[in-house]
Parts: sequence; structure tokens; C-alpha cells
Amino acid sequence: MAAAQRIVIENCSIATVDADDTEYASGYLVIAGNRIEAVGAGKAPEGLENVVRRIDATGHLVTPGLVNTHHHFYQWITRGLATDHNLFNWLVALYPTWARIDEPMVYAAARGSLAMMARGGVTTAMDHHYVYPRGSGDLSGAIIRAARETGVRFTLARGSMDRSEKDGGLPPDFAVETLDAALAATEATVKEHHDSSFDAMTQIAVAPCSPFSVSTELLRQGAELARSLGVRLHTHGSETVEEEKFCHELFGMGPTDYFESTGWLGEDVWMAHCVHMNDSDIAAFARTRTGVAHCPSSNARLAAGIARVPDMLAAGVPVGLGVDGTASNESGELHTELRNALLINRLGAHKEAALNARQALRLGTHGGASVLGRAAETGSLEAGKLADLVLWKLDTLAHASIADPVTALVFGAAAPVTASFVNGRQIVEDGRLLTVDEDAIARSTRDEARRLARIAAQG
Repeated sequence: MAAAQRIVIENCSIATVDADDTEYASGYLVIAGNRIEAVGAGKAPEGLENVVRRIDATGHLVTPGLVNTHHHFYQWITRGLATDHNLFNWLVALYPTWARIDEPMVYAAARGSLAMMARGGVTTAMDHHYVYPRGSGDLSGAIIRAARETGVRFTLARGSMDRSEKDGGLPPDFAVETLDAALAATEATVKEHHDSSFDAMTQIAVAPCSPFSVSTELLRQGAELARSLGVRLHTHGSETVEEEKFCHELFGMGPTDYFESTGWLGEDVWMAHCVHMNDSDIAAFARTRTGVAHCPSSNARLAAGIARVPDMLAAGVPVGLGVDGTASNESGELHTELRNALLINRLGAHKEAALNARQALRLGTHGGASVLGRAAETGSLEAGKLADLVLWKLDTLAHASIADPVTALVFGAAAPVTASFVNGRQIVEDGRLLTVDEDAIARSTRDEARRLARIAAQG
């Protein structure tokens, strides 16, 4: 670090989200290269060498960058459809359209999804992409390219489906893969793109879609493949009462027991939603350290229910936040999930004691990093960790009268992002992306959405 170029940020409130929830009312942070070199109270140390920039962050709160743990980027070009449907009816309505995506559509949609998240404070993103229609091109490569261009840290959960309409599933027959093809393509994606290093910008997970769209054998062999390759596992779990009924009817057990029978519980696994979990399910997740991606806005949009997040946290289940696909969360940014996680969980059994502002911030930062298996590298502001952090402007009309900055960030309106750093590189300045052209992305996503709609209408 002695020869690294340094950026010094001073005169800001800091929420480190470390193990002790250390906070500084007025403090400093030093970035050296792609790492956090120091963080503390008061002014930065004197005599630092190679300081290329000093930021006076008066009026700002500095936090770890937000970590998104569940998303479907391709849905950016099907927003605003089937707005009054539950999950199964929503899937039935949209699968015929999704089954016609191609590489240019997926690339445009990934750019839109990533841009929206990044300009709103996300520094680590993930995409669970599971729709690979025949002849649609290199969809995984397009998504990874979009993430690299945007400059965010990224996990592609390479999804798959092999249970189509002819097998009692929901996707059209031409939109799924065979068991062997799905496993082979997933293995090839891991070998080509996964980086296991400390400061990796791209990682891959193995991610069959859900119990009702994949075969038992794809789940079982997918888990074996992931562990043989040393990567993480991701899927949807316990999202709706219909899924629970489906598992009981087809497998003679609930989703959690079914997942355990196929090797899908463990500290290398995280699942999206987990809304309908009983005490036994939560205990199994805690015992195995299986993670959860909590998606409060999507759960509400699709009337899925309220996940028992306070009970999961109390039991020791790792929990992070997810945007989910923007066909079920049209805003597509994670700050909404901080606020909605807190508010929606207060409608549950624990009421006002369900979550507080700091717990919500932890879900969106350190919790998400834990779920993605990257808590040693990111998710909190500590010396030696990667320089993934956000400066939130809290001295404007929207927040200036709220004394506590963390309360202002979580309870208040979406705070302006003055600066966002990923791996020590600034990617957002004054709410605008520095890495890509937002206006060009808006035009391309509109054009591709219209093209997809035309193709879908032609059947």
C-alpha cells in the first residue's frame, strides 16, 4: 500500500457495518489502490504519500456499497406487465414473451438493470439468468460484458430449466434445456468466467431455477457440479403457498426437506424469497448456514407474503436483500429494499420490533456480502477490505432535518449518491454513471422492449 495512489475522504458520518456496528459522527476513510487502508474518527492522518484526491464529504454518510443478492436482468424489458397477478399467473402470462429473448435484448436489459442499481449505490450485483431459448446467442457472455462495462462487482448465477410444459412445468418447450445441455453449459460458464481471487470482479454460481421448473436430477447433479468446481449454489425457494403444495404433491415433502434431500442446504447455498418457512425450515437453514435473499418489494408486488426475516436473523440465518427481476419490481434499485424490508416486516408478527434502520442497512451490505460468500472482502468498511463504498448526500431538503444519518438513509427518500467506488474506482458522480451512457442505455432498452413485444405478439 505504500506506493499505491490514495484517495482521502473526510468530514463525513461513517457507518462501517463492521461486527461492532462502529460509527463515526465525523470521520475519515483512506482508499489505497483498490483497498480500504484506514477508517476512523476525526481527520485523516497527516503525512500520507501519493494522495491524488481529497474529498470534503461534509453533509454525507459513507457506508459500504449495497449488495444485491437476487435479480433477473432480462426482465428490464418486460416491466409494467401483468401488474395484478400472483406469481404463478404472472409466470404463465410472461413466459411466452420471455421465451423469445435473444442476445441483443439480454445485453440491453442487463445494461439497464445494472445502471439503475449502480447509480443508486449498488457496488456488488448478481443476476440469476435461467431462460436460454434455443438459438438465442451467448446470453451469459452478454450479461458479463454489461457488468464489466458498468464497473460493478458481479456474480452471474447461471440458471437453467429442464421441466417445460410437456413435463408439467410452466416454460414453453423451446425455452428450456436438456439436463445434459444445462449442466455442460453451466460448467463451461464457470470454467471460462469464474474468478476465485480476493478482488474478483466476476464470479459464477450454479443456479437451477426453482423446484417447479427443474427436475430433481438437475438439482442433484447441479449441486454436485457446483461443489466439484468450488462455486456457490443459488435457486428460488419457498416463495409461495402454491410452491409448497406443489412440492408436497410431487415429492411428498415441503420445499426445505426436498432441497435437503437433493443436497441443496449448506453454507455455499443461498435461496431467493423463502417467504413460507415454518420453525423447522428456519432451524434447518440456521443449522446448515444456508443463506436467504429477501426481496420485499417483489414479494409484495406478487402478493407472495411476508418472509419471517426477524426470526431468520434471530436463528442465525444469513440474510441479504434482493431487487428481484424488474418485471416484479419496476424500480429496480436496492435502496427501496432497505426501506421496504423494514416497513413490511413491521406488518408481521414482531410489529415495530421487527427490524430497525441499522439492521436494514446491514441486510443490504454485510448481510448480502455474506450470502454471496464475499464477507471477507466487502460489505463493511474495514482496513484491508476492498474499496467498495458509497457517499450519500444527506444535507438536502429530503433529509437535512433528520438528525441520525442512518435513520435518514433508511427511513427517508432515496438519498442522492454523490460518489460510488468499486474496487477503488469511482463509477458514480453526483448521481450519474461515469462508466456508461445512461441516456443511450435508456434508448436501447426501450427499443429492445418494443422489439420483444412485437415478436411476442406474432407468436
